[in-house]
Amino acid sequence: MKIRPISFDRLVELLAERIAAAPGADGRRQRVAVDGAAAARPGALADALVEPLRLRGRPALRVSAADFLRPASVRLEYGKQDADAFHDLWLDDGALAREVLDPLEPGGTGRVLPSLRDPSTDRSTRAPYVTLPPGGVLLLDGALLLGRWLPLELTVHLSLSPAALGRRTPPEERWTLPAFARYEAETVPTEAADLTVRVDDPRHPALVERP
Repeated sequence: MKIRPISFDRLVELLAERIAAAPGADGRRQRVAVDGAAAARPGALADALVEPLRLRGRPALRVSAADFLRPASVRLEYGKQDADAFHDLWLDDGALAREVLDPLEPGGTGRVLPSLRDPSTDRSTRAPYVTLPPGGVLLLDGALLLGRWLPLELTVHLSLSPAALGRRTPPEERWTLPAFARYEAETVPTEAADLTVRVDDPRHPALVERP
């Protein structure tokens, strides 16, 4: 395994080149996930990919897993700060697959629901369906996404050491740290992802290159 320092801008370009090079001329859509704790800022990387992909002729649609959480009655059944529930129950992966990922299968309609539920109000966002055109790219960001058998063409994991994750997690969210420790032990995201980027220092990311 080789660790190669890389600037954020170069990382974006590298990922955009890889995504754009995937088959798309025949109308296939690419489903890309940027996985990482909130402290790793996966949404920022996913956002940064939209324009470079557009310039390469691949329209992109942004979706956040945080908009596909289960109702509060389910995810908070064991309390507001239960790490195992956060790991196992919070994400409505069935709805995410049904409303976002499955329609982007080859021959699918491309009709996607960009958000399902507002976690702060626990109400439907009432977002309208949108259609990702043939050859388009879905950019999904979120935490604890790997190991769920979600249909994805490319997965990128933003890795933080336990110490860095602890430092960069706000005090009110530190109760989630055992969930990420469990994720590391059970899912081993650095091996499950297609690409891993170390982001202990967000100013100096490093690409993990496997043999």
